[in-house]
Amino acid sequence: MFFLGLGTAAPSTRYEQRECWDALRQSAPYAQLTPRSHAILKKVLCGDNGIGSRHLALDPLTEVFDLTPDALQARFARHAPALAVAAAQRALQDAQSSAEEMDAVIISTCTGYLCPGLTSYVTEQLGLRTDIFALDLVGQGCGAALPNFRAAEAILTAGRAKKVLSICVEVCSAAFYLDNDPGVLISACLFGDGAGAAVLGNGPLANCRCVKWRHTASRLVPAERETLRFSHKNGMLRNILLPQVPQIASGIAAQLFTDTLAEAKVPREQINGWILHTGGRNVIMALRDKLKLSANDVRHSSAVLHEFGNISSPTVYFVLDRALREPVPAGLWWMSAFGAGFSCHGALLEVS
Repeated sequence: MFFLGLGTAAPSTRYEQRECWDALRQSAPYAQLTPRSHAILKKVLCGDNGIGSRHLALDPLTEVFDLTPDALQARFARHAPALAVAAAQRALQDAQSSAEEMDAVIISTCTGYLCPGLTSYVTEQLGLRTDIFALDLVGQGCGAALPNFRAAEAILTAGRAKKVLSICVEVCSAAFYLDNDPGVLISACLFGDGAGAAVLGNGPLANCRCVKWRHTASRLVPAERETLRFSHKNGMLRNILLPQVPQIASGIAAQLFTDTLAEAKVPREQINGWILHTGGRNVIMALRDKLKLSANDVRHSSAVLHEFGNISSPTVYFVLDRALREPVPAGLWWMSAFGAGFSCHGALLEVS
């Protein structure tokens, strides 16, 4: 399987973390929180946590405090299809492909629910064929991109398609929640909105940088499910995020990396590029420690985190797109993402 084109999209409304703090202090929900919660919010939004700004589907920013199930669902229904379509259009252009050439479309999300799913709206708005194979994937959290790619690989390998459109889209602002739980508060300060798309095929695109999907693996660790997942409260999604997530994520990611290299018979020194889900500053630092990486190795992940925050499942599209536009050496690159489950996924990409 080859990546023929990439595209990303984020809301045009971009807010500095300090703007979010100023708006929060004036809000009614803030007044209902404890002093300890106030201190946590100030530390995350005003301190050095690796995030400078986030793109949010909010205009004005104070829309975020309309925390009712109907308002949140309406936000997802309005913005998720639009972001997915914008990213897909850029991926199609990058792949020099038309919408009619797509034989399958796979869309992953975890921040909202539609029935019919997002594929129905995206197929209509992009002008995809009505006989297209459309697959909606939900519930995989921040790690969803790689299972999405693996599903595309299966369809391509089976000969059921020549080109597959892969999309991950998250409207995290449609899943914000505020109470005195530290994990809930930190989540509201970390996540941003966006979408990523890729056109995937069985052969490379001529006269372009070639990215081949070479080897992949996943690990599910149900024993750690309670460290990172969504729950429901008062009819709304509520993120559970425990303090040990960075150490758990980095440990599982490092073991998956080691196991995958062994399975693929690839020496570590052959890895020239790193396409890592950002998570947050503490996650990046933990990954650097466990994988023995330098700041330069994770610079693309850090740059995406600084500008967009944690975009959840679309993040690796943003990181890969940035790396391909900069002089990262050709050869083998390692892509990894992790999230709810607890789940971790990795892939070796051969870039030439």
